[in-house]
Amino acid sequence: MSYRAPVKDMLFVMKELAGIDAVAALPGFEDAGYDTAAAVLEECARFNEGVVAPLNFESDQAPSSFSDGKVTTSAGFKAAFRQFTEGGWQGLQHPVEFGGQGLPKLIHAACSEMVNSASISFALCPLLTDGAIEALLTAGSAEQQASYIPKMIDGRWTGTMNLTEAQAGSDLAAVRTRAEPQPDGSYKLVGTKVFITYGDHDLADNIIHLVLARVNGAPEGVKGISLFICPKLLTDGTRNDVDCASIEHKLGIKASPTAVLQFGDHGGAMGYLVGAENRGLEYMFIMMNAARFGVGVQGIALAERAYQKAVEYARERIQSRPVDGSLPAAGPIIHHPDVRRMLMTMRAHTEGCRAMALVGASAYDAAHTHPDAEVRKQNMAFYEFLVPLVKGLSTEMSLDVASLGVQVHGGMGYIEETGAAQYLRDAKILSIYEGTTAIQANDLVGRKTARDGGQVARAIAQQIEATEQALASRESAACRSMARRLGAARKAFLDVVAFVAGQMRAQPNAVFAGSVPYLMLAGTTIAGWQMARALIVAEDRLAQGQDAAFMQAKIATARFYGDHVLNKVPALGESILEGADAVTALALEAF
Repeated sequence: MSYRAPVKDMLFVMKELAGIDAVAALPGFEDAGYDTAAAVLEECARFNEGVVAPLNFESDQAPSSFSDGKVTTSAGFKAAFRQFTEGGWQGLQHPVEFGGQGLPKLIHAACSEMVNSASISFALCPLLTDGAIEALLTAGSAEQQASYIPKMIDGRWTGTMNLTEAQAGSDLAAVRTRAEPQPDGSYKLVGTKVFITYGDHDLADNIIHLVLARVNGAPEGVKGISLFICPKLLTDGTRNDVDCASIEHKLGIKASPTAVLQFGDHGGAMGYLVGAENRGLEYMFIMMNAARFGVGVQGIALAERAYQKAVEYARERIQSRPVDGSLPAAGPIIHHPDVRRMLMTMRAHTEGCRAMALVGASAYDAAHTHPDAEVRKQNMAFYEFLVPLVKGLSTEMSLDVASLGVQVHGGMGYIEETGAAQYLRDAKILSIYEGTTAIQANDLVGRKTARDGGQVARAIAQQIEATEQALASRESAACRSMARRLGAARKAFLDVVAFVAGQMRAQPNAVFAGSVPYLMLAGTTIAGWQMARALIVAEDRLAQGQDAAFMQAKIATARFYGDHVLNKVPALGESILEGADAVTALALEAF
């Protein structure tokens, strides 16, 4: 099946919900309005549909390989990457002064969805490079920025993120890679990093590793971690003391080489400090936040691809006469109510998370460029609240959507040759890397809710309530139903926010027992809020005679989201508020 980018839905969200025209009014984005967005998205769609998407299935069957210390990527990846970078896609959101296009994150997020729908394994290399660029833009010296960023934007070099070590996992306080200062101001790095995405490959001339390590004598814990640039090749072209020891054999994203990297097996890998010593985790969080948002977009992308494949199969597969007798004989399974329920579930989840992510991207743009400091502050708080939701909800829902995709295919979905199983296998990693769902939930509970006493969460709830009122003032059954569902979800959200903010110190186990359900509750509510906003717009556009088929579909999808997704939020709230004791009731020895 060929991928078709959902450009029309993306542009609808960008215009009607994320406010592309308001983004174009921000300093530096004057040429990035709706017309520019439409032109960029159409070109991005052509590239990914024609060049990247055809590689997805074959690269899963013949993934990247490791031999004699070198990684060879799947057939077609090198040529596609060259076209990707030559087309300017790597530099889409990065500064013009370094060779980028300087477009807003809002446009970049939509384009990122497309390349990830085309092939997540391929898209991971640009995603990690984006994160490395962001980290250097934030903390790198002017010399480092000038030396590294242009070559990463033009595709000669790529970037990686080196946090994880086998003994540490997600506990970065346990990082043991060490950095020894040298007389010339450089450092020698010694240690092992695992799970390094595109840690070695043949797509570019050089790989710029950003590495967390401890300078000798640094404080214990996360306060003693520094960040270093460690290139695969040094400026004179000689090989740095960085070796790929192996690549992992994985459940999914098989064409993306996940490397074990050895630093300093032959005396020490040359590294260069980024920013100040012992502030590495602070800098790396810039990279991680960019990557977390990007992984959330990956979830949306994968869900979209799985949905498209399921719809195609449901239209073609002939089996059984419809229960309502609407056909004289067996017909396509898309006529069966339960198949339509599954397809609508897939569609609604995907569109809801897409809207939430693009609205978040718009807030990011305002947070960084709006001339009013207070507006910047408010948008940054909103964006940061959304990051764990975009990452956590979108990745968890992608697994559910991919599983439904297999179910729509029935037994044929369990056969690798049909391709539906690949999406399910690829989806599983999304809720794990760049911080598991529980880590996103911990962030939501601690940094984003308890720290400010729920202030940002309640401000969001006020905006949701305004949408409820707009819905309630309308006459359609869809709006009135959505108003009721959204109101119940908002009330559950506020109850849980009060519980988290009020009981964090007194009952930490109870709060964290419900942390992932809270993330799912908050994300589902905010995605539902965006679907509710879309419902209002779609009704108005339909009344104006604009694109009737699209607007009717948007209305139907929003109604489904309210009746079949938002309706579950109050039950989630009850499990958080009343179910904590059940989580910890079983004695440890009874497991």
